[in-house]
Amino acid sequence: MEHCAHPADPPAVAVPWSVIPDYHCFGCSPHNPSGLRLTFTPHPDGLQARFRLNRSFESYPGVVHGGLTGVICDEVMGNLIVLVRHVPAFTISQRTRFLTPLLIDREYRCVATLSDKSAEAPIRASADILDADGDLCASSSATYQPFVLADVRHQLSLDDDEVALLSHALTTADAVPSNGVQP
Repeated sequence: MEHCAHPADPPAVAVPWSVIPDYHCFGCSPHNPSGLRLTFTPHPDGLQARFRLNRSFESYPGVVHGGLTGVICDEVMGNLIVLVRHVPAFTISQRTRFLTPLLIDREYRCVATLSDKSAEAPIRASADILDADGDLCASSSATYQPFVLADVRHQLSLDDDEVALLSHALTTADAVPSNGVQP
């Protein structure tokens, strides 16, 4: 996995999970050597991540495994929700449409947007993966159920201090401007 910084992109947004010294999210942790190590920047429509995948993420020769397309979309949509709504949320459904295969060692970007301004749950989001020419390669839509950390404490491998750190980080996270929400 290679990061694809673009000179026109604003600085990367810190995700709340980064307060946990050794978090291992497959999508966004810099501590997971097997992960995607995505970084996020604000986008006029919401949040984006640029990426280039190597052969470690291959399916057919030269083609990125299709499941990773959904993972990338889910990761950008989920972090958009955290940064705009200041709540974590579990994915409860996701549908991904593949227009063209993603190719190994090519630059792509995933742009996520929230589907509505409603503060009610569940939360709906969408994401597009675009190639270097801006052509649409895949699109995904998903529904998320927000949760309170204390309510799912028994499912998470966090100690009490980490829960407190993460709870504080969620309320003080670098917010993505509300233009990440489509009418």
